[in-house]
This record gives sequence, structure tokens and C-alpha cells, in this order.
Amino acid sequence: MFIVSLVKDLVRGMTFLHGSDIKFHGNLKSSNCVVDSRWVLKVANFGLNNLRAQQTKEHKGDYKYSFDLLWQAPELLRDQKLTAQGTQKGDVYSFAIILQEMHTRNGPYNVFNSLQEPEDLIKKITCLCPPAFRPVVSETLPKLEVLKELMVNCWREDPEQRPAFHEINNTVRRLKFGKTTNIIDNMVNMLEKYANNLESLVEERTTQLVEEKKKTDELLHQMLPPSVANDLKQGKPVPAESFEEVSIFFSDIVGFTKFSAQITPLQVVKFLNTLYTLFDEIICAYDVYKVETIGDAYMVVSGLPIRNGRRHAGEIADFALHLLSSLKTYQVPDFPDYKVQLRIGLHSGPVCAGVVGNKMPRYCLFGDTVNTASRMESNGEALKVHVSNEFKAILTSLGGYNVVERGETLLKGKGLVRTYWLLSSVHPIRSVPVSSADQITPSSKCRTYKNCHWRHTTESGNVNGGYVSTPEIKPKRKNKTGFDDRLYRTNELPKITS
Repeated sequence: MFIVSLVKDLVRGMTFLHGSDIKFHGNLKSSNCVVDSRWVLKVANFGLNNLRAQQTKEHKGDYKYSFDLLWQAPELLRDQKLTAQGTQKGDVYSFAIILQEMHTRNGPYNVFNSLQEPEDLIKKITCLCPPAFRPVVSETLPKLEVLKELMVNCWREDPEQRPAFHEINNTVRRLKFGKTTNIIDNMVNMLEKYANNLESLVEERTTQLVEEKKKTDELLHQMLPPSVANDLKQGKPVPAESFEEVSIFFSDIVGFTKFSAQITPLQVVKFLNTLYTLFDEIICAYDVYKVETIGDAYMVVSGLPIRNGRRHAGEIADFALHLLSSLKTYQVPDFPDYKVQLRIGLHSGPVCAGVVGNKMPRYCLFGDTVNTASRMESNGEALKVHVSNEFKAILTSLGGYNVVERGETLLKGKGLVRTYWLLSSVHPIRSVPVSSADQITPSSKCRTYKNCHWRHTTESGNVNGGYVSTPEIKPKRKNKTGFDDRLYRTNELPKITS
């Protein structure tokens, strides 16, 4: 495209020059073709033939003098008078030599790669012995074979057989490869198309980047609380924090070691994955944070990193009862007859929480409350919720829970401790968000049932069983915190045993 544009500019310039009063150039060569700041080729150094003829006499015999004659037509070289003046047919021959330079990327007659001196080449050009001596063009520019044919026609030995520049102009104008504009306009058009394509490409890549960043943030928020994750992304330190009172949930699968010894490791992974995926979906409906899973152990906490008053005990209690209820319909993959028996322990107290490690950082809990909650689970029974006296006291203040005394239980490191069984709650089982297996942390979710009306239905969706929510009726808030404490009052809904 660039070469065709330059050729078109040269032909238009010579056509104008031959149609003017000057009639011919007389000294056309590649060094007299200049390109301006807009990449437009312009013809220079024409006219003043008498002055140029005087200079040639002074430098006759020099290398430069002989080199400049390589663009001259043979008939001009044979007649010294015409050499200084020039003719229109001689300009056509010079145009052919310029085309040869474009094709070969070399000087006239490939002089830069030739062992012959310009004087020897001139002797061969002026020789009348057939065939006429012309440059060797073995390769042509891609898609520009027409220019090679034009070049051969322009350097014919007989000047009358050479085409005039207006004929050359008609031939060059039919070349569509260079379009009808000059080279700078073509470059501007290319840059505009590239810029438009680049804008759409950047927009597409930006959209993809935003989607990937969203996925990365969601994955990060499943591993760490959002507030902690945002501080880590910004490079801020996350100091450990003490919490005066939280509630901790521990669960364990009774007989898991014996059952896992009877199945393959892949079946163990499949079993735990489906079970804990179910638990993770239920988490979405409660103001709790999943801390970790170790083997068949499952640990959840409420009341951190965002404090929620004393509601943490109610959230953990409702969550524990919901898990036990979900086990009624859960089937182990490949073993539908096997019934999972969950053992749950709950305890409330102070803890210290913080991020541990730089590689795969974890949000960990420390303190005696964690150990006590683990002891409550290990000393519990299958399909029962074992709670401590501290946890029971908070449930009593909240109201709406059926808790019976178990008696004194021997806990390692604690001695005999009075413990209780959590049997049921007056609060309905909350609905689980559809197709949501991602954990929603306390900082990014509200209570599921805060603005919902609950209907009493069966597990299959019929009335008279469990509870599902519909956003038809919004109960009024009774306090400044926005928490509907009516759900924790007694005697408002019938008790549901899990």
C-alpha cells in the first residue's frame, strides 16, 4: 500500500510537470523524490537546465557524475546535448529505473551489489548491440506484478514505444491496493480502525477482568471474612481482636472412622463434599461464619467478626436444629441406606480471633471457649445438641427454646459441669437461598426472616409441616437495631422438635 501510494504521487507529479510550461524534468532520479511530513511524495530539482548543464561540465569524469547518469535514457547518453536538457520520453525511462529500485531495494542497475563501476555500466547502456542492457529484476513486490510490466514498457529502447505519463497515470489509477488517497490518509484510516477495534477489545477484556475479579473476591470471601480480606488486599495489617462473647458450634459424625474404613477414599471425599455442601447452603440463611472443617469435624461461630449483641446464641441454636432436620432427607452417595448421625456441641464465651500466616492465611479462633465447645461436642450423643450452662443462659434470656437439663458431665480439664440438651425452638426453619452454595458472612448479609412472613408447611411444600418464607408481609421492627425480637418470644409459634 505504501509503495503504490508513493508511485501514484510520483506519476501525478510528473503528469502535471509534463502538462506545464516546463514540459519535462530532465534529471528525474530517486534522490529528487522527497517525502513531506504527511508522507506525500513530491518531485524536486526540476528546471534550470542551462545551469545544470554548466555544472555537469565541471564535474565530468567524477564517480558521482557517472553515478547520476545511470537514471538517464540511452538516447540521451549518446547525445551530450540532450543529456543536459532532457526529454519527456527520457523522464519515462528514469521513472522505470526508480521502479526497479523499489522492486530490488537496491540502486540503479543494482550498482550497490555490482562489481562494475558506473562508467562501465554506462558504456553497456549506450551500446547499440542487441539485446539492450537493462537492470536484472529477479523478484517483484508482492501483489504488484503490474508495476513490473509497467517498468519494462517504460525502459524500451525505442523512445516512441514508451508510454506517456498520462497513460501511466491511467494504469496506476486502476491499482486498488493503494486506494485513492495518499499514504498519510491511509495510515490515519488504519489507525482509526485500530483504535475503534482496540476500544471494543479493551471493553471486552475489562468486562472479563471484572468478572474474574468478582469470582476471585467471592472465592476469597469464602476463605476469609470480607472485612479481613479487603484489608489484606490493600496491604493493611490485620491485628488480632478480642470478642467478649460469641457462640461456637462444633459437630462430628458418629461412627465416621468405622464407616470410612469400609469404603474407598474417593467415596469418603464424595460423601463429605455432599454433606458439607448441604451445610454450607444452610449457613447462608443464618448470621454465622464457617471457620473450618477438619476431616468430619465442622466448626461455625456467630458474633464475629461483626458483633451482633447476644443474638449469636440464637443464630447458632437455630442453625444446629436446622442441620439435624436436614439430615432426615439427606442420603449418602452410593449408600442410601446409611443414616448420618451428627453429634453437636455448643458453647458461648470470649475468644480472640485473627489471621494466621501469609501463605494460605486462615482466620482462626483462640481461647478456652473453643476448647470447651469441642469438649461439649465430644461428650455429646448422636442426633442431639449438647449445650453448656453459659449457652443455655443466653438462650433463656432470648426465649423461645426448649432446653432440658442433662445433668453433670465430666469434661476434660473442667471436671464435672452441668450441661443441657437443646430439643427445639419456636423459630421456624429458615429457607435456604436457591442455587447458593457460597457462604455469606455476617458483614454482607442480613437475617433471612427479618422482613418475611412465615407459613407452616410440610417438607414437600404442603401446609402443616415445616416453615417457608414469603415476602408478602413485613413485620414492623420493634427496636433500634432492626432485629425482630418477636421471633425470640415464647408462645408465638408451636414448638418444632428436630
